[in-house]
Amino acid sequence: MKRLEIKGKTFGIGRPLLCVAVMERTKEEIIREIAFLAESRADIIEWRVDAFEKANDCNAIREILHAVAPYFEKKLFLYTFRTKKQGGEAEADAEMMMDIHDLATESGCVDLLDLEFLEEEHAFREIRRLHKKGVAIVASHHDFDGTPSLEVMKMLLEKMCEGGADLVKLAVMPHTREDVRNLLTVTAQFAEENPDVPIITMSMGSMGSISRLCGETFGSCVTFGAHKRASAPGQFEMNCLLDILELLHESEARERG
Repeated sequence: MKRLEIKGKTFGIGRPLLCVAVMERTKEEIIREIAFLAESRADIIEWRVDAFEKANDCNAIREILHAVAPYFEKKLFLYTFRTKKQGGEAEADAEMMMDIHDLATESGCVDLLDLEFLEEEHAFREIRRLHKKGVAIVASHHDFDGTPSLEVMKMLLEKMCEGGADLVKLAVMPHTREDVRNLLTVTAQFAEENPDVPIITMSMGSMGSISRLCGETFGSCVTFGAHKRASAPGQFEMNCLLDILELLHESEARERG
């Protein structure tokens, strides 16, 4: 069984990795927050480029990537431009999105790149292109309106998996407890059937908050916590979240003997 490992961190084994997003707007604030998180307990730092006040300025993005590169010798760097349609804060056409992706690959410090699978006209082709440039791909889909059926969620995950992504990510909004159960069910099924493709899932908002804690049991390999500003509803404060994850991990380890 092949396991994705980057900078000594293995996805899909043991405690879910903790990712914290940087949602600051200015260059100075972004660099300051990344510097802080580089010394924190977070496993992964996600820069949400769409939150940057100059999100459509390639030179400004390039300057930040150059400035923060030294902070990622050990920490994993997830680079994300989340469009408004998927719950983000900015828009970019296909040509601009390709340029934004290329900035990540040229930086030499980005480990993981989030690609909104259903928003890409040629997602399979873009994944192959970015792989050749040396970054791992998180194929993602976010539904802030609701939770699709079990069958649709499974289809989405399988389609992203078939596209060649290194990890697949699905975030949904629950309206009932059954929605949360369905998200956890499809996570466990996918993880069991595709052990060599790490999965990241979450049920957002307060109703779905349990999904951010039980990844080790159901198969989700990364969970998202917040420092200054949450990147999605329902996130816990990063250190409180990590304390809980470590307690749950120790409990599971004792159960296994």
